[in-house]
Formats: sequence, C-alpha cells, structure tokens
Amino acid sequence: MKKHYNIIIAGAGGIAEAAALLLAEWSGVTPSIYIGNRTLSNAQELVKWVREGTTKNCEIEAFHLPGDKVTEEMKAILQKADIILDCLPGSLAPRIAKLAKDHKLHYVNLTEYVAETDQIIDLARDAHSGFVLQSGLAPGYINILAMGLFNDFREDFDVKKVDKLEFKVGALTKNAVSPHYYGFTWSPVGVATEYLNKALVLRDYKKASLPPLSERKQIIIDGLAYEEDLTSGGAADLPDAMAEKVSSLDYKTLRHPGHYAWVEEQLEKTGKGPEAVKELQEIMQTVIPNIEDDQIIIYAAVEGKDSSGTLQRREVSKHILPLLVGRHKLRAIQTTTAAGLLQCAQIILESNKKGVVLQSMIEPEEFLNGNFILPVYGKT
Repeated sequence: MKKHYNIIIAGAGGIAEAAALLLAEWSGVTPSIYIGNRTLSNAQELVKWVREGTTKNCEIEAFHLPGDKVTEEMKAILQKADIILDCLPGSLAPRIAKLAKDHKLHYVNLTEYVAETDQIIDLARDAHSGFVLQSGLAPGYINILAMGLFNDFREDFDVKKVDKLEFKVGALTKNAVSPHYYGFTWSPVGVATEYLNKALVLRDYKKASLPPLSERKQIIIDGLAYEEDLTSGGAADLPDAMAEKVSSLDYKTLRHPGHYAWVEEQLEKTGKGPEAVKELQEIMQTVIPNIEDDQIIIYAAVEGKDSSGTLQRREVSKHILPLLVGRHKLRAIQTTTAAGLLQCAQIILESNKKGVVLQSMIEPEEFLNGNFILPVYGKT
C-alpha cells in the first residue's frame, strides 16, 4: 500500500493470517488491520501470531464478527475502515459484501462459488464503492495471467481471435500415496465443491456449461506428468468476457496421476450432483491427510494461427513453494492466494473504482507486476 488505510480482514483461517502478515511486511505504508471472526479467540490468536511474525511496526487488533448481527464494536470499526478483505467461507460472502455496501466500503473476496458471486454482482451494481470478486489464485491470479497471455499473443501476431486459451492450477503435496494420491493443502469443502458443480467453458466461441471431471487428460509440465480435468469456478468471468474471441477456453485443476480415478470411485457411492458435496467431503476427510509442506503448480497457454497462417503457442508455467515472510514460513497455498487478494485490494483502493470489478476488467500488466504479486510469483 502506498498510503495508510484501515483494512478489515473477515476470517481467521490460513488465508486471513497470510493476508495480515503480507500486509504488515510488504506494504509501502503499513495499514491498520482489524481481524474479525465469529470466534473471537481465533481472531485474537491470529493477531498474536502476526505480532510475533512481523518485522515491522504493525497496528493490528481483533474484534468479534458474529454471523447474525452488527454490534456497536463492529459499527465503530466499519465506520473508519476503507475496505473489507473477505477470507471467510464462500457461502458467507453475500452477507459480508452487504456489510461493505451498507457502509460504503470497498470489498474483495476469494470464493470460486458461482451462485454467491452472482448474488454479489446483483448487490453491488449500484454501489458507491468497488467490489473485486474471485481474486485469489484460481479464480484470481490464473485468470489475469491468461488474459495477459491472450493480449500479448494478439498484439505480437496481429490477430483478433485465437483457437485455445487454457489455464490450470494444482494445489498439491510433493508426494502422493495410493489409493487417493492426494493430501489436503486447503479447504476440504472447496475441493468437494469444485468436483461436483458444473464448469463454465467456451466451445466453438460460445459459452457452455459442462459436467465436472468430464474432460480428463494427461499433461507434462516442466518434465513432470499430471492429470488435468474440468472443475467448477476457476474460469471466473472469462467465458463471458472472451466469447467470440476464443474458440476453446477452459480452466482445469491439476492433480497427481491416479487421483481422479479414485474420486470417480467415490462418486459412484455419493452421486455426482451438488447435493453430494457434504458426503464426498466426509469420505475424503476420512482417508486423506492434511499436509503442510505443499506446492503450487501453474500453467497457462494460448494457441492460434498468426497472420501468415502458422500455428503458434505461448506457454507459462510456475512452480511455487512455501515462503518465509517476516519470521513465519507460509505455505504456498497461503501466499499465492493472499497475494492476489491484496494486489486487487491495492488496485481498488488506489483507483477508487465503483461497482463490480471482475477478473477480465483488471489490467494484467499492472496486476502481474504488483508489489504483492512479484515476491510470490516472480516475473512472467
């Protein structure tokens, strides 16, 4: 941040703690940070953790954020705040967005949940503040990276349309054992949800909705083999923004080989509709461990013919590991998700835009070279 802001972080989980620590360590001017959570003790623990981990002077405090009312303490903080960074589960996003709108605050969230995103878009159309949605890793960083590749390809090869725009992310463990070939590095709810809700894509230049896990392929990235398949939410608004410009566009989730076959076996027991999310989540949590030592694999590509008719392809791949920030080591999923959230927050605070800002509306060069993005993702 280039000037002082009062920033509310809603939530006290892993992404909230990463966002608070990165704000303290990497802002040009350290903001005042307010951590709100339904369980106050969790917010207080996060505040203590940040104070122990930061090397900077940081004004940070906890407050109670109940799920069903606005307290006098909340009112006082909301009245002096500039923005809410929503790190709560996606199902709660519409309520936090309404708090932001009612108090004329900017708002940035992370969720890949489509229905809740649509609710916020309707809510924020006439807002006096900016609402940046789906701003984490996937959706978030990966969509803006793909947009940047697309823009550069069109300019460099002097074309208006391309054949393919594909972007993929895997939040993975370094090792994977049978039968599931997976370890949880982030929310089990989010994993189950993306496996059971439909994926938005472009096919033949038109937006389509396809079943999740319906286009499995193998891909080799930096010499290592992964599986890719369609999952929900990661495409954000690109199927709408890129219609008539891209023949085939999709977001796919990367996994270690063997994982998706195991998931299919579980779906034979639970069914394949969105109503089975809780049951699939319970099965996965019973046998799949949580693993702290993680890695993020990122891949994006654009393909099409240049003005002379020669087929061209541009690719970007990244391999991101845990990172020391201040005195704490953060998992790769924490830094990659929080960095996108914070870069979008800085952009909306400094531009003071109003209304809904979706991923296709963010200038790729400004975002990809931002002071929160570069230390995590490096140059593109």
